[in-house]
Amino acid sequence: MKKNMLTVLILALLIVNLVLTSVLMVSVMGTNQKTSELVNNIATVMRLELTQPGEQGQEISLEDTAVYNLTTMTIPLANDPSGNDGGVQRYIQFDAALSMNMNSDGYKTYGETIADRESLVKDAISSVVSAHTESECRADLEGLKAEILQAVQNLFQSDFIYQVAISEVKFGS
Repeated sequence: MKKNMLTVLILALLIVNLVLTSVLMVSVMGTNQKTSELVNNIATVMRLELTQPGEQGQEISLEDTAVYNLTTMTIPLANDPSGNDGGVQRYIQFDAALSMNMNSDGYKTYGETIADRESLVKDAISSVVSAHTESECRADLEGLKAEILQAVQNLFQSDFIYQVAISEVKFGS
């Protein structure tokens, strides 16, 4: 008789244990999802995404990449509102290159004749860069590249241009 009672007691405790484990898992999973969403929101606000705006999910090989080099650009920068520039007009000079996906439909439409639209591309780049101060450009060149990429993609209404490279950066007055 004692063995049967002990077996029934163990079975009852086992069932209670399963129920409590299930309740615990449900509550932890809900909290875990909410925490994950919160971390993602904070990372987005702090611009800690793993991808840049306009960046495609797949890697584009060098075989499928066409590069268009723009001539050296000299662009006047915005005046520093704190007055650290002494009221002197500051300039940035750089070489820019556009990386284009040759397999994209936009490349077939615009990419092969992009030289004909170079002045439009330069205007889009100039509009973005001239809105920044020298200190902003020095501090966040990658963010500036992302803004330029977005502006150029908006110009062509296509994402066949997937990267903007900036080199030979010089600042002056």
